Amino acid sequence: MPDSNAAAWPWVRARLSGLRHTARPGTGRPGGSPLVRTAVVTDSAAALPADYSGRLAQGGILTVTPMPVMVGAEIYGEGEDDILDTVAVAMAAGKAVKTSRPSPGQFEQAYRAAELRGFEGIVSVHISGGLSGTADAARLAAARVGIPVEVVDTGTVGMAQGMAVQAAVQAAAAGAGPAPVAAAAAAQAARTKVFFYVPSLEQLRRGGRIGAAASLLGTMFAIKPILAVDGGRIVPLEKVRSGARAVARLEEIVAAEAAARPGDSVRLAVHHFGNPEEAESLAARLEAALPECPPAQISSLPAVLAAHAGLGVLAVIVGRTASGPEPGGPEAGAHLST
Repeated sequence: MPDSNAAAWPWVRARLSGLRHTARPGTGRPGGSPLVRTAVVTDSAAALPADYSGRLAQGGILTVTPMPVMVGAEIYGEGEDDILDTVAVAMAAGKAVKTSRPSPGQFEQAYRAAELRGFEGIVSVHISGGLSGTADAARLAAARVGIPVEVVDTGTVGMAQGMAVQAAVQAAAAGAGPAPVAAAAAAQAARTKVFFYVPSLEQLRRGGRIGAAASLLGTMFAIKPILAVDGGRIVPLEKVRSGARAVARLEEIVAAEAAARPGDSVRLAVHHFGNPEEAESLAARLEAALPECPPAQISSLPAVLAAHAGLGVLAVIVGRTASGPEPGGPEAGAHLST
């Protein structure tokens, strides 16, 4: 299903179509339309639609830095290799699947490329620091380049992070400088919730995202956990006895969260890994339950997240559309640093 925030995409594309990359930002274009002055960098945990990130990459305004995924002795780059099938097969065979943060050098390369294109600043929007050291790597790289870099720890992951990136891109496309672009990303992240269900806690335990005791409890009593991302970390919401009941309860939680917001400002995304039919069915039920909400964007988790969530995961992101209330500034849960 296409990106449900597609209404904003033609406006962003039109704004970028005349961008003169060799000109220093701030010089303007005929007709008074401002040049894009701020580049946006993120990591592949943002789960952005390939069409969206690919088109913006052509203009240099958005760079997605791949996060490494290790399957056995092989290292793959998210976005550079088609690795989801490889990860799924490895998990089914019991092979080790690990992930790593991008290196500071990868971010430095992206920042220097933006500097060479003539951008006057960069906003680097990343996966929660409670789940990955990616933002720390970005901060190290930021100190090595000649233009200011604002690093935003979104405190979240997946399309919740992706929505923050899209808010940053929209602000940048309007000609905003680094500070307001970073504030737009942080405010969007703070208004976005992540809820998910995993059939097994084993992959999360192996990756160090939950404790061994929690994983053992789920195994011993066949508990199917509903989890959330809160305070930048994965936290348990409820423990349910069956997979079917867990999915139904996930649907109820999401519907209640969305119903508490203005109907025309809610945006949903559904992630899965290896179970697209379940994801489509869940999205259809949410569409029926929330008629004022646009249809959910459905996508597979990027491999760097699938490696931790495991096969059969269902995740739902509840966010705010571009047409929602304008943010007054960054809120708790999303952190800015330079």
